[in-house]
Amino acid sequence: MGNCPLNCSFVVANPPDRAKDDSSVGAKNGQLSRAGSLTVLRRTNSKSKLPSTSSSRTSSIAESDSYASVDLGTDKLPPIDTPEASHVCSIRLRNILRRIQNGEVSKEDLHKNLEYAASVLESVYIDETSSVETPTSFPKSPPERLTDEDDELSEVEPDAVPTEVRDWLALTFTRSMSNVRRRGLEKPKFRSVAHAIRAGIMVDRIYRRLSSSATLHIPPAVLQLLKGMDDWSFDVFSLNSAADGHSLKYVGYELLQKYDLVTKYKINSSMLDSFLLQLEVGYSKYKNPYHNLVHGADVAQTVHYILSQSKLAHWLTDLEVFATIIAALIHDYEHTGTTNNFHIQTGSEFAVLYNDKAVLENHHICASFRIMRSEEANILNHLSREEYREFRALVIEMVMATDMSFHFQQLKNMKNLLGMPENIDKQKALSLVLHCADISHPAKDWNLHRRWTSQLLEEFFKQGDREQELGLAISPLCDREKTLVAESQIGFIDFIVDPSFAVMTEMLEKILTPLQKAARSEDAISEEVFDKTDKSKYILSTPWSDCLADNKNKWKVQAAKDAEERKQKEAEELSKETSNTNNNTTKPIAPPGGPTPAVSCSAGKGGN
Repeated sequence: MGNCPLNCSFVVANPPDRAKDDSSVGAKNGQLSRAGSLTVLRRTNSKSKLPSTSSSRTSSIAESDSYASVDLGTDKLPPIDTPEASHVCSIRLRNILRRIQNGEVSKEDLHKNLEYAASVLESVYIDETSSVETPTSFPKSPPERLTDEDDELSEVEPDAVPTEVRDWLALTFTRSMSNVRRRGLEKPKFRSVAHAIRAGIMVDRIYRRLSSSATLHIPPAVLQLLKGMDDWSFDVFSLNSAADGHSLKYVGYELLQKYDLVTKYKINSSMLDSFLLQLEVGYSKYKNPYHNLVHGADVAQTVHYILSQSKLAHWLTDLEVFATIIAALIHDYEHTGTTNNFHIQTGSEFAVLYNDKAVLENHHICASFRIMRSEEANILNHLSREEYREFRALVIEMVMATDMSFHFQQLKNMKNLLGMPENIDKQKALSLVLHCADISHPAKDWNLHRRWTSQLLEEFFKQGDREQELGLAISPLCDREKTLVAESQIGFIDFIVDPSFAVMTEMLEKILTPLQKAARSEDAISEEVFDKTDKSKYILSTPWSDCLADNKNKWKVQAAKDAEERKQKEAEELSKETSNTNNNTTKPIAPPGGPTPAVSCSAGKGGN
C-alpha cells in the first residue's frame, strides 16, 4: 500500500459515492505539523483582512461568474493563482457538463477549459502544501499503484435433488461421476488536498476519455451505458445491443482505461483495437447461444465489480490487475459450445492435443496468447521479460481454474487457507474471483439470470442433439424432452453458486481487514475509502446474497408449477391410454370368413 499519507491509490480507485463538501477545495491551506501529517486550516475570507480589495474582488468574481456561464473562452477568466479562480472554474465546468449533454461543446473549447481547470487544481494543490515545515516528510518512494478503483456432493442426501440434476452436478463440477472519527485540529485532515487530487484525476480522465473515444469511435449510447459498469447487475445485453454486437470490445477497452493500464503499459491503441476485435471473432466462431462474446464481457465486468467495490484492487499490483482483466476477457475464447466431457467422449482434436485434461481451458489460453504474440495485436510488447513471465503465469492459473471439474477442490483449498494465519496466495484468490464471476448469473437480477439460463440450456440441448446423432448417451441437462429446468437451477444455486460466493466473501474479508487497519494506523483518508460502520472488521457489500435468495424462491415457484403440469399431463395420458384400451376391448370380433375390421395404430402394436 505504500507509506504515502495521502494513500493516492485509494483516492483514484474510489471516488466517493455521495457528494462531499467541495467548498474546501481552493478555500483552505495546509501545513505539515509533524512527519507524514498534513493539517488543513481554513483560509479566512474576513473583510477586515482585505479592506482595500473587498469590493473590487466581489465585482471581479461577479463578472467572471457571468462570463463563465456564457462564453467558453478562457481569456477572460481570472488568473489561475487567484482565490476566485477555483470558484469560477467550478461554474465553468458545470456549464460545460450541461453543454456536453446537449452536444454543444467543441473539442477545442473543451481542451482549453480542461487545461485551465487542471492548472487551477495544480495551483490549489501547490498552495495547500507549500507552507510545509518538514517537506522531507513525504515518502521518497511513490505509492505502489494508481487504480480507479474431497467432493461435497457425496454429503448430499440422494433425495435432495432430482437424479438428473445430481448427475449434472457430479459430471460438471467434479472429475468423476462416481469510516474514521473526525479528529481535533491537532490531528491531520486531508479533505482539501484529497479533493484537489481527486478532481485533478477526474479532469485528466475526462480529457483522456475524450481523446481515446475519438480514436475508437465509441457511440454516445454505448458511453452512456458504460457508466453502469460499477453496478452489480450490469445489463450487458443492452450494452451489446447498443454496441452493435461489440460489447466485449468496449468493456475490455473501458476496463483497461479505468485502471489506467493503457498508459501504464504503453499499449498501442491500434494493437488494442485489433486484439479486442480478434477476441470477438474467436468468441463468435461457433455461434454459441451462451459461451459467446457477451458472456466474456459479462464475466470481465463482474470481475471488475469485485476488484473495485470490495477494494481488492488495492491489494494488487498494476500487473496483477492487468492480468486479471485479460484473463477474464479471454477465459472462454473460441469455446466450442460443448463440454470437456463431450470432447473426451468424441476424441476431438482438442482432446487429443491436450490429453483429455482441461481441454477447453488449455485452448482458451493457448489461442489467446497466440493473438498477443502477433505483430498487429501485441498488447504486451512493453512488458519486461520478468513482467511477461509473471503476467503469463497468473493468466494461465486463473483461466485453468475455470475448469468446473476443479470446483470442489478449489473451494476446499481456499477453506483450508482461510483457517490458517498465513497470507492468502494471490493466484488462488484471483482464481476464485474469476471462477465466481464465471458462474455468477444466478446471483444477478432475475431478468438477467433467466435470460442467461435460457441461453445456456439451449447450448446444452444442441450438444444433446449431437450426442443423439452420434449414438452417445445424452449428457445430463442436455435432453430437450426430459430436462428439469427449475430443479437444475435450484441445485446449481444450492450446491455450487451459493457456497462459492460464501467462500469468496470470507476470503475478501480476511484479505481486506488488515488493509483497513493499516489505512487507519497510517492516518490515511480511510473514512473515504472504508466507509464502514464497524471499524474493527472489514464488512463487504454482498449484493449477490439477495439476488441468490430471490432467484431461488422464483425457481421454487416455477418448479412447483412445472411439477403440477407434469402431473396433469401424466394423468391425461393415462386417461387417454385407458380410454383406448376400453375402446379396443369393446370392438366386435369379425365372424370367420367375414370382412376384417379397420384396426387403430394403438391396437395394432401387439401384432396378430
